[in-house]
Amino acid sequence: MTSVESMARDAGIAEPWILEGGVHWLNPGAMSVRDVASWMNENHARFVTITTYELPATEGFRLEYHWDIDGQLLGFSFRIPGNSVPSIFDLCEGADWIEREIHEEYAIDFTGRVCQPLLLREGNALGVNLREAGGAGQAEPQEAAR
Repeated sequence: MTSVESMARDAGIAEPWILEGGVHWLNPGAMSVRDVASWMNENHARFVTITTYELPATEGFRLEYHWDIDGQLLGFSFRIPGNSVPSIFDLCEGADWIEREIHEEYAIDFTGRVCQPLLLREGNALGVNLREAGGAGQAEPQEAAR
């Protein structure tokens, strides 16, 4: 049994991990973003990144949080109906830059912290990558079974 499988079992999670695209995905169920970050810390996982997708119309965003444990990439997908989500910066210092970048690019507020501007694109307002703000307007990623 891999450490990933035993982690879920020890946490009382019966649902299996789904291996897709090299990532072990687990539906977080009732766990919040902060619950998952705490759980990953307890298991000595290393925070990797957050990937952000703007969903169609007024559906909000999907944020995918990634951690590494023993060379295995773990993923947790969260649908964010509005434009705010709790910060995990105080739990995972490595989340600092990506939370700030997501804040600047998509105008998502990470509650519980103050995001200093990164000025990735000097002169642009928050949300430079939002479709309605004249951002990139990229096609939607194909929805997976997450």
